[in-house]
Amino acid sequence: MATPKTYRIGDLKKLLGMSGDTLRYYEKIGLLRQINRTSAGVRYYTKENVSRLRFIQRAKSMNFTLNEIQHLLTFRDDPQGSREDVRTLTRSKLQAIEAKAAELDTLRKELTLMLNLCGCTDEGCPIIEGLEET
Repeated sequence: MATPKTYRIGDLKKLLGMSGDTLRYYEKIGLLRQINRTSAGVRYYTKENVSRLRFIQRAKSMNFTLNEIQHLLTFRDDPQGSREDVRTLTRSKLQAIEAKAAELDTLRKELTLMLNLCGCTDEGCPIIEGLEET
């Protein structure tokens, strides 16, 4: 019978691009559980841990906070009946991202206007003047 593949912190740094500090922090705050250790105290991670870390990375890339990821992991660990909770959390995240996108679009338009005004005048600085406006 083959032994299951395990990973040390250095392996995960190469595989996932995560630092040892990040891995230890995730363990400390409970995002990672049941990290096995050798008798010398060296951590080693299983395929299940790697899967959980990939889940965390993907959720972070979707702008979920670590607290929200903790909730998502709870739902992932016990999916029975959590579908509506996941939907509510995701809907809330989407609304926040849409609001931020609208804010960024307004900012983009404002900066574009300032640059255009700057190119049309030789007097003063419309960018500085625009920043001074309240």
